This record gives sequence, structure tokens and C-alpha cells, in this order.
Amino acid sequence: MTMEATRYDDGSITYPGHPRGPGGSEPVETIDLSEYTAEIVTWTTSTATPPGVREPNHLAIVEFDVEGESVRAIGQLTTGDVETGDEVRPVYVDELRDPGAGIREPESQAWDGYRFEPV
Repeated sequence: MTMEATRYDDGSITYPGHPRGPGGSEPVETIDLSEYTAEIVTWTTSTATPPGVREPNHLAIVEFDVEGESVRAIGQLTTGDVETGDEVRPVYVDELRDPGAGIREPESQAWDGYRFEPV
């Protein structure tokens, strides 16, 4: 499983990818962010979480440096023992939330993804 960002023909990179880049440019390649580390820009702990999401839920906005281009992502942290500026790496998890805790059929959605773990 990859954490796919998209590079556009003007050199910009977004996560997640889009059909057009920030300046209207075309996508030219994908980049697997799980191969990079990132820095925590800001983080918080939510104690009022949606059904099936662990409580407390530690979340962060992180910034990757991919060949001189800044790419930001938001996601769950593996721990609340972090500080702004800490280095983290994406780690794959099978379930970001309990598939049986929502109103949708568990088979109708993907429940896997990435959390950020301190390096």
C-alpha cells in the first residue's frame, strides 16, 4: 500500500492528488510519501471522536520535504507523546477505525491507511 502524492508538470506536489495541480497543470507522476519522513507542523488530541474512531484520537498536520517541494498531510498519530517539530514517518495500518461502528456496511469502504509515528 502506498501513500500516493501527485507531482504536476510545473513541479508542484499535492497530497492527495487531483486531476489538475494548484496552478492548473497536468499530473505527471506519483510519489510514495511512505518512503519519506515528515515534520509535525501542529497537532491536537480529540476526545470527542466519530463512531469507531479510537478515543483519544491524536491528529497532526505534517510536512514532507520531497526534493525541495513542501507537501502537507493530515492524519492520525500513533501516540500523543509528540511535540511540534518532531520527525515522524508514515506507518500503514489495516484499520483506522472500527468498520462495524458506522451506518454503512463495513464492506462498502476501505478502512486502512497511514498513521504518523515518531522517528
